[in-house]
Amino acid sequence: MDEHKRWHRRRLLEEAARGLEGNGFSVQVCETVAEALPFLLHQTEEAQTVGFGGSMTLAALDLPARCEALGKQTLVHGRPGLSPEERRRIMAAQQSCDLFFTSTNALTLKGQLVNIDATGNRVCAMAFGPRRVILVAGVNKVCADLDAALRRVKEVACPPNARRLNFKTPCAATGLCSDCNSPERICRITTIIDKKPRATEMLVCLINEDLGY
Repeated sequence: MDEHKRWHRRRLLEEAARGLEGNGFSVQVCETVAEALPFLLHQTEEAQTVGFGGSMTLAALDLPARCEALGKQTLVHGRPGLSPEERRRIMAAQQSCDLFFTSTNALTLKGQLVNIDATGNRVCAMAFGPRRVILVAGVNKVCADLDAALRRVKEVACPPNARRLNFKTPCAATGLCSDCNSPERICRITTIIDKKPRATEMLVCLINEDLGY
């Protein structure tokens, strides 16, 4: 990445970090994935059960496999070959795990976290249930304000996610959000976390790289 572009993106991350800290979140800003990984794995030391929300960011970091290598019990509902009941059981277990890793669809410079879910297991676990929650987000998730964040989720994140998951939605075919009424619509639950939830210890790790959708 061009040094001036990297500098600009770092400034955006630092501004978002100030917003997040002002809203009660703990924040760690890392320049690269290589810098972030040791920090994130260190956070798992006291956890026995580690849950993972569906996230291309976490997949890019290979966090589930890295946690398994440390001897952690991992709760990953997206593994191939799981039955619907097995997926549901894992999703339920994620709500009470020691540590829950996920990403966020978007975050604002004022430190608000914006997410859209189809099932709700991910956004539910963000707010309450696990003892600790760690969100990992690349600089591409940073948006100026709430309007921009909501647009980003629907116009940038949802179409490739719908296609990746093989849902038969208009956006999976056209790449464009049409605010559809499809039976397989993935935009079903929208959450905005303005402040750190009262009963949840939450840390946001921001990385100065493009990660996930």
